[in-house]
Amino acid sequence: MRSIAAFALSIGIAGGAISARAQTDPVAQFYKGRQIILVVGYGPGGGYDIYARLLARHMSRKIPGEPTIVVQNMPGAGSLRAANHLYNNVPRDGSVIGTFSRNMPMMGTVGGNKNVQFDARKFTWLGSPTSVKDDANLMWVRKDSGIKSIEDLIRPGGPEAILGSSAEGSASNDVVMVVREALGARIKLISGYRDSNALFPAIERGEIHGRFVGISVVGSSHPHWFGPDSPVRPILQFARSTRHPRLPDVPTAREMAKDEPARILIEAAEIPAMLARPFVGPPDIPDARAKALQTAFLAAANDPEFAADGEKIKVEVSPVGADEALRMLDLLAGAPQDVKTRLRELFGVER
Repeated sequence: MRSIAAFALSIGIAGGAISARAQTDPVAQFYKGRQIILVVGYGPGGGYDIYARLLARHMSRKIPGEPTIVVQNMPGAGSLRAANHLYNNVPRDGSVIGTFSRNMPMMGTVGGNKNVQFDARKFTWLGSPTSVKDDANLMWVRKDSGIKSIEDLIRPGGPEAILGSSAEGSASNDVVMVVREALGARIKLISGYRDSNALFPAIERGEIHGRFVGISVVGSSHPHWFGPDSPVRPILQFARSTRHPRLPDVPTAREMAKDEPARILIEAAEIPAMLARPFVGPPDIPDARAKALQTAFLAAANDPEFAADGEKIKVEVSPVGADEALRMLDLLAGAPQDVKTRLRELFGVER
């Protein structure tokens, strides 16, 4: 009985010590009973929103104090509205984080667009839950468009593809501009769709021939596109150095580049794809809270339960942290000046 009592006492002492540490942890004190707002630069249901809601379910318990994470959609200007908002308008205390287009860091790095009101490196970077190492950004076109391959859009006298995108600065917009330049592909671009959820029905109505969108997004929202009765076909892989094992007959943009300068341009433009779903906080979050958020982000994204939930909704999970995200930004900033100038000419300058 004395040993049982001693054990119970030791447990009580240890529990009291843990409770005391929690009470004196300033990060836990700040977050306990608080909400974190997670701003998503697109409407509900698209790829960015899917990852944000998946992260919100798992990241909360990894943060000291276990705050509630509430998703807030803020679509507009291909997520440029959300990026500017996160940089300039939200509290810099760790109570707001967000996600926006993977191409926002490119816009902030190459410069030239007066609507960009942020320095990409000065965000408090958390990372990305996926590096798309098992994904690919595919160009899909309707089968009744008469376009059977990317070669059809390159050969003289071939057809023209009509593709849709959400807005300037969005990945679906800027990838098209790079592909037109680097491959000489005949593509007409119709931008201004609200978000991914607006683009899918536009394709199904025949309003446009197709769009660029990732394997994981299609797998979670339109899996029938991979079936035998699919109304569309993939004809080009972007953000891949090699062909995806699932699509061995679909060429990569690098393969199809018309010359070496074009291939280098593609490689530079593909860097943001490795930041597939970037998550950040505003600049100047206090160091201890910033570190807690970065640690919690990676802990959540590496949690087997996170991966299991991702598999259920068919999204790819291969997380990268803040350090790797910043390294990718450095690679982009270090691209040859003529490449950055051409990228700026393609989509950095307001048109």
